[in-house]
This record gives sequence, C-alpha cells and structure tokens, in this order.
Amino acid sequence: MAKGTKYVSKVPDEHGFIEWSTEENLIWQELFTRQIACIKDKACDEYHEGLAKLNLPTDRIPQLDEVSKVLKVSTGWECYPVPALIGFGEFFRLLSEKKFPVATFIRSREEMDYLQEPDIFHEIFGHCPLLTNSSFANYTEAYGKMGLNATKEQRVFLARLYWFTIEFGLLDTPKGLRIYGGGVLSSPGETDYAMNNTDVDRKPFDILDVLRTPYRIDIMQPIYYMLTKVSDLDEIRKFEVDDIMELVAQAEALGLHEAKFPVKKAS
Repeated sequence: MAKGTKYVSKVPDEHGFIEWSTEENLIWQELFTRQIACIKDKACDEYHEGLAKLNLPTDRIPQLDEVSKVLKVSTGWECYPVPALIGFGEFFRLLSEKKFPVATFIRSREEMDYLQEPDIFHEIFGHCPLLTNSSFANYTEAYGKMGLNATKEQRVFLARLYWFTIEFGLLDTPKGLRIYGGGVLSSPGETDYAMNNTDVDRKPFDILDVLRTPYRIDIMQPIYYMLTKVSDLDEIRKFEVDDIMELVAQAEALGLHEAKFPVKKAS
C-alpha cells in the first residue's frame, strides 16, 4: 500500500495456476531456507504449529490453492491474488471476507534482505501460518470489518493497530520473547533486531498507546508492543466497531506520541 512499486504481480490462469520461473523458485528456496533457520527459537509456538499444518514446499513458490486448502479447513480463510499494490478500501473488504490478499510477485535478488512492499514470501511465510490459528484469523477478519466503513482519517489510526499486531507484534511468554508479526517473521534482519537490539523499546500492549504511536515502514522498528499469547487478540476483537472508533477519537484528541525516529521532511 505504498505509493509506487517496480514489481508487477503475475496473473493466475483460468485454473488459478501461476507459472513461476526457475530463478523465482530459487529465490523462494533461498529465502525459506535462510528464514526457517533464523526463526527456529524465536517464532511463537502458534506460528510453528501453523507452519507444520501448511507444510509449505521449500524448493518452489507454493500455488495459492495449496495454501488455501489448509486455511479453509482450519479457519475458513483463503489466499486471494492481488496486484503489487491495492487501496485501503479493497484491503479492508478482502479481510472482512476472509480473503487474505497475496501480491503474486517475489522480490528480486537485489532486495533479498529488505523490501518495502509485501511480496508472496512475506505474505505466505510471514502471515499464512498464523491464519490457521482461530484467534489470529478472527482478529484479522474483525480488523477488516473495522476499517470497512471508517473514514480516511480513521483508517490512518487503524493502520497502526495492524502494524503493531499483525505485522510487528511480539509476545512476552513464559519461555521468553517470541514473534508473531509477519513483518518480523519474514525478515532475518528484523528478526534479530526485534529480539536482541538493546535500544529497542518493547512495551506491553495498550490499544490507545498503539493508536497514538507513529511508525515508518522503511526503517527497523524502534518500538514493539507485546501480548502474552496470540489468543490475547480475542480481547481486542471483542471491541465493537463503535468502541474502536471511540478509541480512535480519543487518540486523535490526545495526539500522537513523539516519534522515536527522524521524521521525513515533505519534499
């Protein structure tokens, strides 16, 4: 949902099949092999359980139908192919319909370590394992419904809720710090940074705090919010849409917290 991208998504054929090149499959294999080793003792148990259910191929990019079959049985979700960039309205609508948007392109070799826009590796490896978990899946659906009728201004605040849970959420568990956010789970640099950097601020999750916390997509995160387990998302989901919008109004009235990063000057 960035302003522009150099990537073009592949269009599935009439059977939903996407033809991937040898090089694209090789990139998937290298990303998968590297990241599975990186998150071994860092991803949360719920993620590992979901990854085992999906049984993703390691040597090629999976077809969306392969992943959807498991998701449908587990939680009723499916993968839905989208262009590299989609608008907020379409994004919220798909989530509300239990369709997880997957941009059908994979990053270039020049951007193996960092990519601003979400590619198929980020979406499938980072997010889909947890979409087999009912708490995560139900929260993601509820989030879509929250944003469906929100104003443009309200959606800016709601974006922070998604960012600090689904994308960059951490867990403070009895076993220690664990990751459940797909933006961390699909990035070796962010995985190490989120778990080990001593300058990072890791705070207990507070929804009003989250709504007031600015972020940037093009840097390592200076702040992460922690739940204790993935099922804590059920408590956030229980908020009625009106309750969430009341919290958004409170956040707007109180103003944003001071940014913990250099603010980009408008060009």
